[in-house]
Order: sequence, then C-alpha cells, then structure tokens
Amino acid sequence: MEDKNLIQNSEEEINREAEQIKADLEEINLKKNRKLFRKYLLFFVIVFLLIGSFFLGYKKGQTNIPVTNKIAPITTTLIENKATPNNIKVDFSLFWKVWDLVKEKHIDSDKLDAQKMVYGAINGMLKATGDPYTDFFNPQQSKDFSLNIEGSFEGIGAELGMKDNILTVIAPLDGSPAQKAGLRAGDKIIKINDKAISDLSIDQAVDLIRGKKGTTVKLTILHEGNHETKDISITRDTIEIKSVALKSEKNGIAYVRITQFSENTDKEFDEVMNKIIAEGDKGIVLDLRNNPGGLLNKAVTIASRLIPQGKVVVSEEDSSGKKDSLHTTGGDKLSSLPMVVLINEGSASAAEILSGALKDDRGITLIGKKSFGKGSVQQLMDLPGGSSVKITVAKWLTPNGDYIMKKGIKPDVEVKMTTDDYKNNRDPQLDKAMELVKDKINKN
Repeated sequence: MEDKNLIQNSEEEINREAEQIKADLEEINLKKNRKLFRKYLLFFVIVFLLIGSFFLGYKKGQTNIPVTNKIAPITTTLIENKATPNNIKVDFSLFWKVWDLVKEKHIDSDKLDAQKMVYGAINGMLKATGDPYTDFFNPQQSKDFSLNIEGSFEGIGAELGMKDNILTVIAPLDGSPAQKAGLRAGDKIIKINDKAISDLSIDQAVDLIRGKKGTTVKLTILHEGNHETKDISITRDTIEIKSVALKSEKNGIAYVRITQFSENTDKEFDEVMNKIIAEGDKGIVLDLRNNPGGLLNKAVTIASRLIPQGKVVVSEEDSSGKKDSLHTTGGDKLSSLPMVVLINEGSASAAEILSGALKDDRGITLIGKKSFGKGSVQQLMDLPGGSSVKITVAKWLTPNGDYIMKKGIKPDVEVKMTTDDYKNNRDPQLDKAMELVKDKINKN
C-alpha cells in the first residue's frame, strides 16, 4: 500500500511538473507570437479593433503605415470576451487557421490581395455587431465621406439608411438627380443595377450607387404604400450642397429650409438669421423635411440661435449608462419669434435632435409626418493608411428624455403628402405651417 502511495505521489509530482512545463512552453510561444505580431502590423489593426475600438473620443490618425500584400500565417492566443456572461475565452486562432487555409487551398491564392482581405474581415466583424451605423471605410470611402460632409461629391444626391433591415431612402437632396428622377423619402431600395443588396451594409450600397458624373445607375425601388416595385434610372452628377435657404414671404413670415448639417451650415444659418432680422420678419417656418442629419455640433449651434442660452439640446448616454448633456451656448437672436417646424419621414439624426429640442424647450409645434427615428451617436476615427471607422458610441435623448430610435418623433399636427400632391407640386404641409404661424403672429 505504501508503495502504491509513493507511486501515486510520484505520478502527481510528474503531472504537476508536466503542467508547469506546458505552461512555460505556452509562455514561450506567447512571447514568440507577440514578436511575430509586432512584425506584421497589418494584422494588428484587426485585433486592435476587436478588443479596443469601442472607446469614446474622436482621435485623429497622424501616421501612415505602409502595408505589404504578403499573406503570412499568424497564430495567437485566446482573447477574453467580456461581452459574455462568464467571460468565455474566444479562440482567435480560428481566424488565422482560415487565413492559412485560404492561402494554401484557394484556386487563385497567388492573386489574393491581402489588404482587401483585411478590409473584408473588418467589415465582417463590424457587421456582426448588428448595428447598421457602425462601419469601416477604406481610404477611398473615407475620402468620399469627407467630401460629403464638406458639401460636394459625385453621385445621385440621396441619403440612405437602414429601416427594418431594408435599405431605405432617408431623403433625396433638393435639386438632386435623385429628386428629379422621382426618388422619395421612405422608398425601399431592393436592387442596384439588378443586383440584390440584402447582405450589403449602407456604405457598401452607397459605393454601388455613387459614381462618376454622367454615368447611370438603375435602382429597383418600392414606393411607400405601393405593392409593386419600380425601376428608376438616375444619371449621376456633381452634387453641390448649400444647406440653408431663405424665402421671405410678403406676410412677414420667413421660410427657412435646412437640407443637412454640414461643415458650413452654421455660417449659412447665421447669414439667413441676419437677413431675417434686417427684413423685420415676424415669424418663422423652419423646414427640416428630408434633412438626413449630419454634424451634431452644427445642430447644437443652430439650436443656440433659436433657443435661450443654457437649455439642454440633447443628452447622450453611453454603454455604462453615463449621461452627458449638450446645452445651447447663446446668440439666440430668433428665440422670441413665433415658429413652427416641418418634419417628415426623411427627417433624421441631427434634424430630429433640433426639432426635438425646439419642441421640448420652447413648445414649438411640429407639423407633417413622423420622423425617421435615428437615435444613436456615431464617432468617426481615423486609422493608419487613410482608412477610418465609424462606431456607434452612445444613444441620444431629447431634453425631456425621449429615446426616439426606430419610433421617431410624432408631429403635433399630422399632414400627409399624397402622390397627387407630389405630381401637382402641392404642399399641404407647408400651407398648414404658414397658417399656424400667421395665427401665432396675430395672437401676439
């Protein structure tokens, strides 16, 4: 019996030593892998995004790192997945196993583009979040996105979004090829050039729709309320966007239209504001219909011209539940004038923020149709090599605490636009707005 115990104890000691040797080998392999990881900075981008992309702050990339097109095997260790209840480890070596198999087995392995494969892997990773507004831009897409924000690009001139997992037209821009061809807010896009797009992200679809001036794209769309699809051919053009327009009516009412919140929107609005004051207008109709949103800080600046200083414009809530409120900053030269706001299915994001703030802070009447319902905040972060990533980092709430994601903002006075109205250039929504502002002026 004693001999058996000795043998058993020896076996246990051997097992412990074997486990220690195994742990030491794993540590050695880990160090080797780390060295190999540093050698191939190309692949570091993927791991970095997986474990650290969801941080707050807009960080400008300062360096350009050249990337080779060589496909090399890389192994890695387990990564803790804190999103799961029991902090289950994710075996990231599976990714590299597939990478190596593609390199070894694919019929065109000698033609594979490693950079494109990395971009594809990042796109797939972000799509797995289930959030249509979290996306990756390769260098060309990043450039196009910047041009869009600046107010100039080539394409059809329509803002797109995801609604009920279907690519949807948020709004065609005023005077754009899309608007002239008959594209409307709320249209569902089923195909692009006869290609089904159910598996594409918003930005992948935009890539297919955009193109050089003078070229044509065919969209298969479904108008809201219709049961049959329709093909629309649109000739692309250079889209120059002036985001704020003013028309002073003879009855002393200023009609102000904001088509999007881009880099120069606040400056354009200040020019319009000064004209309204100089003309002595007594009331304002603010038209935010078909405004797909844009830069949040520009919406806050314009809210500061229409709402007294120190009022909440919007509150942001991050994943931990922490809230941060943005307030009006002053310069409210128009806050005393009677006003109504027009919204519709194409009013989204920053347009919803502004209309929600005007409703909650000043009791402004909203007229038209329920807004699009985009209640999330994205931050754009530059990456090495000219690419960038857009990540949803928070949800936003109106000053009264309403979260409008997918449900939108309901107007106080609902007015429909029929197909017949569109065909005959009638605008019953604007007519109603003018009527209500006139009543407010007369009561003052």
